[in-house]
Amino acid sequence: MTRYIIRRLLQFIPVVFISTLIVYALVFAIPGDPIRALAGDRAMSEAVQESLREQYNLNDPFIVQYAKYMWGVFTALDFGTTFQGRPVLDIITQRLPVTLQLAGVTFVVQAIIGVIAGALAAINRDRFLDRLVQVSTVVVVAMPVLVIAFLLQLTFGLNLGWFPISGTGQGLRSFILPAIALGAVSMAMIARLLRSELLDALQSDYVRTATAKGLTRSRVIGRHGMRNSMIPVVTFMGADLATMMSGTILVETIFNLPGLGEQVFSSIQAQEGTVVVGIVTLFVLFFVVINLIVDIIYGLLDPRIRYE
Repeated sequence: MTRYIIRRLLQFIPVVFISTLIVYALVFAIPGDPIRALAGDRAMSEAVQESLREQYNLNDPFIVQYAKYMWGVFTALDFGTTFQGRPVLDIITQRLPVTLQLAGVTFVVQAIIGVIAGALAAINRDRFLDRLVQVSTVVVVAMPVLVIAFLLQLTFGLNLGWFPISGTGQGLRSFILPAIALGAVSMAMIARLLRSELLDALQSDYVRTATAKGLTRSRVIGRHGMRNSMIPVVTFMGADLATMMSGTILVETIFNLPGLGEQVFSSIQAQEGTVVVGIVTLFVLFFVVINLIVDIIYGLLDPRIRYE
């Protein structure tokens, strides 16, 4: 098992460096001079501008800047400093709890609604409820997250007044609409995936045998059908959790949540490349860690995977 974990770690190392290199290159390629943008309408002497460029390594070639940045991240957990002199790590520490709350609520909401919808659709195959789930999931998958978010704000926020449409002032209720918007597509995919897997399970020989033994339908579905059908669903949810953080950029901006995603958006506008790279680097590390945990769980559940 130790060799399996080490092998997976070695496979993720190039993922981290390639991903962060691409992000750093994109930020590096943004047109404009961040030092001049920092000055705004105020006069700033050439000496001061040159000093700031030296301080933030802006005069170095791209690859040198990237190497210095990654060295700081992995040796001192130094994600850089903003042009106002504030450590990016402080910003991450302040904003991270909001993003983690959003991701946690999203994970729970999409799991509950997706699993219930998928199970009901499979149990009521070719009936109204099944067709309703199939049609609604196709519609949700086809709609952009931006449209879903605005519809939720308009319907359940403005018209019905059930949930707040902006900020975190009402605690957990403030995260319900953003969580539904962020997890809507995954919710639909979970429902469709579970429906398909459960229908296959209910037609299998072991389920027929359990039914022939006189077990109730609810016990057959719950104990035999759902347990096996949930394996691919859990796999999907694990992979989805790893990518969920990046989806917070749009949703947090729409719902004005002071998390990492909203910070990325505002930092892009302010040309604070160091903040953008720092937060995206954290997203990449989060993705790698979650995938590593999922791979280790697979290895524990199925020893054959360790030797692939």
